[in-house]
Amino acid sequence: MLTLCIIPARYASTRFPGKPLADILGKPMVQWVYERASKTFEHVYVATDDQRIADAISAFGGRYVITSTEHKSGTDRCAEALEIIQRQSNKTFDVVVNIQGDEPFVHPEHLSLLIKPFDTNSVDIATLVKPFGANENIFNHSLPKVVLGTNGKALYFSRSVIPHIRGVEIDKWAKEHTYFKHLGLYAYKSNVLKDISKLEQSPLEQAESLEQLRWLENGLAIHAEVTSIETIAIDTPADLERAIAWAEKNERL
Repeated sequence: MLTLCIIPARYASTRFPGKPLADILGKPMVQWVYERASKTFEHVYVATDDQRIADAISAFGGRYVITSTEHKSGTDRCAEALEIIQRQSNKTFDVVVNIQGDEPFVHPEHLSLLIKPFDTNSVDIATLVKPFGANENIFNHSLPKVVLGTNGKALYFSRSVIPHIRGVEIDKWAKEHTYFKHLGLYAYKSNVLKDISKLEQSPLEQAESLEQLRWLENGLAIHAEVTSIETIAIDTPADLERAIAWAEKNERL
């Protein structure tokens, strides 16, 4: 199984412009992601729409492709990048792993779990989920929740708390049920990635602003692997400050 890892990284961001180039202990954020991914995968590329990010990739010897500025999601950017990379490398990849450019401390276990389901032919899309920690707020709309079936397939993703526990006070829900949050890492069979990038935005996707709902609405199954290891995704400058503090304690030991 030939696997391609793509790191979509765009410069424009409403909450954090230039985020992939934010400095963490002397290296741009996207370099951290690239180096972590390269420990697991042989074929790693950054897919970007901005020459400043491309120049930063070149500066540390990484590989990149320039993609359209019109993409509405990282998945769509990955689909275009796959076409470019396969054409340039003359290789045909079986599976594509999508690691967002704001995941500088992605863990090797995350990546091995993500591609594990593709050992069988029955999985088209895989992602990761993690049980909410005791001190995490399940009502935080920035942390999408996932409901899983007994077969490991995702039944639904929502920014709201699901399931609703009838007859129990809401401040006790987290103790009554194991809630899972979605970690924004994906892997897809290459042909499936091409197909889903052609789908129109769906009503549920537009309502929740979660692109994976488009796939569910179109009948695709999403396999979810459970991890106990947290990620540190960076959406805002405040997140960056917390990530730098974490890195100072853990990355220089």
